Amino acid sequence: MTLDLRCYLVTSGTDHRTVETAASAAAAGAGMVQVRAKDVSTRDSLGLVLQVGEAVRRANSATRVVVDDRADVAWAAMRAHGNVHGVHVGSADLPVRDARAILGPDAIVGYTTGTLDLVRSVEPFADALDYVGAGPFRPTPTKDSGRVPLGVQGYPELVAASSLPVVAIGDVQVADVPALAATGVAGVAMVRAIMASDDPAAVVRQVIQAFDRV
Repeated sequence: MTLDLRCYLVTSGTDHRTVETAASAAAAGAGMVQVRAKDVSTRDSLGLVLQVGEAVRRANSATRVVVDDRADVAWAAMRAHGNVHGVHVGSADLPVRDARAILGPDAIVGYTTGTLDLVRSVEPFADALDYVGAGPFRPTPTKDSGRVPLGVQGYPELVAASSLPVVAIGDVQVADVPALAATGVAGVAMVRAIMASDDPAAVVRQVIQAFDRV
């Protein structure tokens, strides 16, 4: 499966603005939207995922929507014929092959890494994945991984070690994107840079332009 990972929005929040921002990002060309809602019930998570999926579909049918952590929510959304395409999991979530078995061969499955050892540890099940996220790029308040920040200099060796596309994440700002794009990463995942922006579409366009210049 060929994915446009250049600009990858990870949502925060559960209100209508979250849905609107996801739609704006998709309309501007974001290729991926991951719905992240850590502190809500499973039922509310499903409702949010379906809302975001529908808003994204109306904005840009090419944008793919995945669910953070919850393969069960992704499965339920897909079963409901929502505009949802897969899941992004980490080491504490359902194992990758199980997520793949539940969601099927056409689903998108991503996985979180962030060190050279973690990237290498993915290779035995890389055939069940579509991409890996790697971070943090710099310290971020939205997710404390406990890993040392990579900085720009940390990505080339991760890209070289992975058979999968690598997406940089961790408080990435627009100004960081040209240098990150030059490392060989397939894209950047952004939370606050898009979600907190007064003009999310402009941020997305700038990110895509930076990758297109490489």
